[in-house]
Amino acid sequence: MEMLNLNQSNSDYPSGLRKYLGNQTPEVIMTMGNLSILKQKKLAFFCSVKCPGHLILKAYDFSQSLREVGVTVIGGFHSPIERECLTILFRGSQPVIICPARSLKGMRPRVEYKKPIEKGRLLLLSPFKESQKRNTVETANERNRFVAALADTVFAAHASPNSKMERFCHEVLKLGKPLYTFESEVNKFLINIGAKPLPGDLDFLK
Repeated sequence: MEMLNLNQSNSDYPSGLRKYLGNQTPEVIMTMGNLSILKQKKLAFFCSVKCPGHLILKAYDFSQSLREVGVTVIGGFHSPIERECLTILFRGSQPVIICPARSLKGMRPRVEYKKPIEKGRLLLLSPFKESQKRNTVETANERNRFVAALADTVFAAHASPNSKMERFCHEVLKLGKPLYTFESEVNKFLINIGAKPLPGDLDFLK
């Protein structure tokens, strides 16, 4: 699987990044996979590591719905629930974009990535320099902002109060990105700060 570096002068470089990231816009994005996926309308998918059981089940059902509707999903897919949802998405045919919290240089892609990349429905992206070979809390935060900047819409299944995910949701809203979550008592504070309850009809994501 061949890697390609996109600099800001490349026509495939996402032009909207500078609008949302300003002077933190990466000069170069490392890529592996089908670059045409970048032109699709994208939903960013996030979930806290700690998540109530009923919302975990909703997240799995939501992933199946995204697969059936054919929505392009982007994320880091780092938390256990996010990884399970990625497995569900891989059973479909819609495009997926995965953004690790480290450089792609020297990273061995997971076995389950091989077929989706070969079929042209998976793209790996990294805004990090080649020397960044480890995931850290700082790179995870930077990666999440990068994912949100690339996405048209952001979805957070759950953000635990006073968690990094809650702080990130505040950042998403400050960016002016549409933020959705499950309507639930445990997500009430997210809705109170500006997140919208996820509607039943997902056509708005297409």
